[in-house]
Amino acid sequence: MTPSHLLSRADLDFLLHDWLRVSELCERERYAEHSRETIDSVVDLSAELAEKHFAPHFRKADLTEPRLVGEDVELIPEIGEALAKFAEADLVGAAMDERVGGMQLPYTAYLACMAWFYAANISTAAYPLLTTGNANLLIEHGSDEQIERYVKPMIEGRFTGTMCLSEPQAGSNLADITTRAEPQPDGTYRLFGQKMWISGGEHQMAENIVHLVLAKVPGSPAGTRGISLFVVPKFLVTDDGTIGERNDIVITGLNHKMGFRGTVNTMPTLGQGMHTPGGRAGAIGYLVGEENTGLKKMFTMMNEARLGVGLGATAIGYTGYLKSLDYARNRPQGRQVGADPSSPQVMLTGHADVRRMLLAQKSYVEGALALGLYCARLIDDEKTGSPEESAAAKMLLDVLTPIAKSWPSQWCLKANELAVQVLGGAGYTIDYDVEQHYRDNRLNPIHEGTHGIQGQDLLGRKVMAGGGAGLAALTGRITQACDRAAEAGGSAAEMAALLRPRVTRLIEVTTALAEVGATDPEAFLADATEYLEAAGHVVIAWIWVEQVMALGARTGDEDDAFAAGKLRAAEYFLRRELPIVDAKFDLLAAGDRTTLDMRDDWF
Repeated sequence: MTPSHLLSRADLDFLLHDWLRVSELCERERYAEHSRETIDSVVDLSAELAEKHFAPHFRKADLTEPRLVGEDVELIPEIGEALAKFAEADLVGAAMDERVGGMQLPYTAYLACMAWFYAANISTAAYPLLTTGNANLLIEHGSDEQIERYVKPMIEGRFTGTMCLSEPQAGSNLADITTRAEPQPDGTYRLFGQKMWISGGEHQMAENIVHLVLAKVPGSPAGTRGISLFVVPKFLVTDDGTIGERNDIVITGLNHKMGFRGTVNTMPTLGQGMHTPGGRAGAIGYLVGEENTGLKKMFTMMNEARLGVGLGATAIGYTGYLKSLDYARNRPQGRQVGADPSSPQVMLTGHADVRRMLLAQKSYVEGALALGLYCARLIDDEKTGSPEESAAAKMLLDVLTPIAKSWPSQWCLKANELAVQVLGGAGYTIDYDVEQHYRDNRLNPIHEGTHGIQGQDLLGRKVMAGGGAGLAALTGRITQACDRAAEAGGSAAEMAALLRPRVTRLIEVTTALAEVGATDPEAFLADATEYLEAAGHVVIAWIWVEQVMALGARTGDEDDAFAAGKLRAAEYFLRRELPIVDAKFDLLAAGDRTTLDMRDDWF
């Protein structure tokens, strides 16, 4: 079987079965209908669908951007055809409850499936990413009627979903949104306002689009405490489930991005009066839960999307790595230092600097994929473990989520940059995929909360949660791994010895920053991005130690190419990448005020 250029199936099998032991989840009641065989078959199916129906239009979707024609958005037909195949395979609801039509697949296995689609064509895969997140939010917070009316058609592939948060004047600061929701005597609301950067906001690929909209009810508290959440469908849905009137939400423009071009990105306007359901202007919306609890509910979808963005960034980096590796193995160029000029050329992999770039990519993407699946395993443990296991998993997942979103978005983008470099001049042309992978991946440091927002979330909330319980959960888990590695000896022990002092430093620096935050909140968060990057490298180093331990005795077999490659990638990261955290910790500990003291007129 020819190896895929999307992902490594051998790596996925190792992570799922040798390390995370996902089939053990099938001993729990929720997943009792599954086994290793069913998990592997769904992963196989996903790989096949991704190769056959998502990858072929990867370039075409980039070159043929969505067009706004009147009120309609035109997309290339291959996108809708691929999404139909995805829905026919029951993958929209693969991890959802059987009671709503789902498959109840372990979430760890589900994310392994999704990685294939993200690697094949991230812009097409973004539609089911949004739809499943929308559906999961309604399953958790919506009414039975909302689940019946909107979630089940999404699982069937007839409806798609969006999340409508940002506005032109507010950007990432949701406290400043102005979309208003006026209560009506019949219990519905009429919404007026404009949203911005809404992916999947208009298309003809589904019978309906279910928008989840953040808005403020007149008289609600100021800031984020006054935000409510509403279901606003493109078309109203009647009591018997049929499609009714067009709602008063229309697209007034498209955003043209540097990547993800097949994912239509829209500027929706609500209540413009172009459509008047029930004879009057205003988009009809249905409250989810209670008023003024919308942002908390939206975090259900946002956190799921953050893990999805991180996994998407990983998958883009991974396929770029594999494609640059294939190029380097087959491109003859130059000779090794000191070789006879008349001797045959060597392949690019014969040059140490090219091997450096490939090894760096491997260390980034395989580390990031392991982190993403580890977070998915935490979701499974939170959902199905004992009360103690569930609480511990939730605490650790909360801390890891900003890292799992932002670290791959930064370093798997770096992998794409190196992939371009490996191809040399060819890498900068549209004749090879790697330049598009770089453009696609450059959006992920902005998606679902920017790099800076994730840093503030990690330092300002997550590690400080419970009086430092979040930090203790993370560092305790890493320290336990170091202890196990020390007992195992060999390469794992050597790596643990490199990691352990950095964990100690993370604790010390976090404690010192907390003291600063008690009197100077601005100084406390001024370098939160540096903190995020340092903590992220510590986490990935830990994940690599875990992988080396999972290899066991295979680490000593140089004829085992998979294990030898894993070990070298781990060594590369621990020896060459992890030390960069020292300078970041020094900066954080010093309390440098360069950015704080900079004035606007000095730029």
